[in-house]
Amino acid sequence: MPAATIKFSTVQEVESFLKEDSSKLYFNKKIDLSAERTPFLNHTCLRIKDPAKSIPFYTDILGFKLVDTKRFPEWKFDLFFLSLNKDLTPKDIFNTDGILELTHNYGTEDDESYEVNNGNDESKGRGFGHICLTTFDIQAMEDTLISKGVEFKKKLADGRQKDICFIYDPDKYWIELVCYGNRENHLLEKELLISKSLGNQFNHTMIRVKDPVKSLSFYINVLGMQLLEFKHHPNANFTVYFLAYPQANASSLPPRRTREGILELTHNWGTEDDAKFSYHNGNDNPQGFGHTCVTFADASRVCSQIDEVYGDKVQWAPKWGEGGMKNIAFIKDPDGYKVEFVNQQGV
Repeated sequence: MPAATIKFSTVQEVESFLKEDSSKLYFNKKIDLSAERTPFLNHTCLRIKDPAKSIPFYTDILGFKLVDTKRFPEWKFDLFFLSLNKDLTPKDIFNTDGILELTHNYGTEDDESYEVNNGNDESKGRGFGHICLTTFDIQAMEDTLISKGVEFKKKLADGRQKDICFIYDPDKYWIELVCYGNRENHLLEKELLISKSLGNQFNHTMIRVKDPVKSLSFYINVLGMQLLEFKHHPNANFTVYFLAYPQANASSLPPRRTREGILELTHNWGTEDDAKFSYHNGNDNPQGFGHTCVTFADASRVCSQIDEVYGDKVQWAPKWGEGGMKNIAFIKDPDGYKVEFVNQQGV
């Protein structure tokens, strides 16, 4: 059944389809994660050209905290782990969500011809879209960023949507800024009214997907995520789906815009019917977006479960125990984006 013919209107309809019509899905069996503690959509990895520019941008301008730096001179790269609103120590990095990992490959800062693929340039290949920060007072955030000389892709006054804006980071990655405070349409959105600041949040990471049914079945049935909500935009012919991991205190979770650890899948209608169409996964040249990362209490056990259920239907790159680092694995989603698996106690 082509994805374009499926007119989902509620999350329950999607969940029912993934169960009742599982015979029509490529990823048609749900991995049992009941033995796991709560998994986390832990971090998003972006490659950067020059850490001397990117780290101050994220810390001094956007307010992230540099939690840890892991250096791998034998492989000629460094990893910088940042958190926006949590006070963390290095040992806490993989036991939470909302982490940004910036990867620097040695020498790129001295190469005038080197450019990161930000995922939004047709000439380099589109795929990854943006990361998103949410805030209580979006006008105050825009004013502050303007005063600091930040380059905007879209200001609040531009376009139809007046409560979001976009900025560029030093590598031209898009960063979406969204308001969660005093939203006038909170009743329409079935959200609580947030009348005081809860701080800024690293809310979500957006990637574009070719076939939403295949991608939803992967992230829900294989990786155990939960669909929070979705929105059709018929005027622009696309749909966005927001997923996250169920939390222990799910009954008291705040609205989606005030959370961290969310994945947004964007489907531009019709791509699923084009056999020649594909998105850039960020790891083919020219590179940019690296991966998202899920952390588990026992990542090795989860890898074994997936192997047992799906075998050759999933692609590892590499499998657990087979890469240069033996205590991580990478699995590819239907569009070839990489998802890293790591233990919550760290690597």
